[in-house]
Amino acid sequence: MFTDEHVFLQQIEANIGIVRKVVHLYVEHPDDRRDLQQEILYQAWKAFPAFQGLSKFSTWLYRVSLNTVLTFRKRESKHTTDPLEVVGQDHPAPEDSDSDNAEHLYDAIRQLKEAERALIMLHLDGFGNEEIADITGLTANNVAVKLHRIKNDLTKRLNG
Repeated sequence: MFTDEHVFLQQIEANIGIVRKVVHLYVEHPDDRRDLQQEILYQAWKAFPAFQGLSKFSTWLYRVSLNTVLTFRKRESKHTTDPLEVVGQDHPAPEDSDSDNAEHLYDAIRQLKEAERALIMLHLDGFGNEEIADITGLTANNVAVKLHRIKNDLTKRLNG
């Protein structure tokens, strides 16, 4: 018989990339990334008993991760005058063009508004508009319109 702890740990192990990706898109400093990842896991563990399985675990984990990050950013913005001032710092030198392109994309995404970052991240992870709507509380049509605008904005940023 599996315990809640066992099930939770299995699901986290299978979906830890979600947590890492969310943290990477919203926080630059490595120490803050570690702290935030731990906070997300803690919040997920606290909320896990209420998880009813009505959505996929990955969808639920995205919601917990995004809510935790946005709360963290709100708390941090009270202590920092410009939360984007560290963008571009603390990055290791890319070793090849793929990592250079990926980091360039991450930098462009980090320049978006927080809600836009969440939408494009979910889209790039293969979530459909309906699933994104479930996670964010938007309508599927609104998600489609916003994604179209975000893609245009990113195209300009990456080509400009």
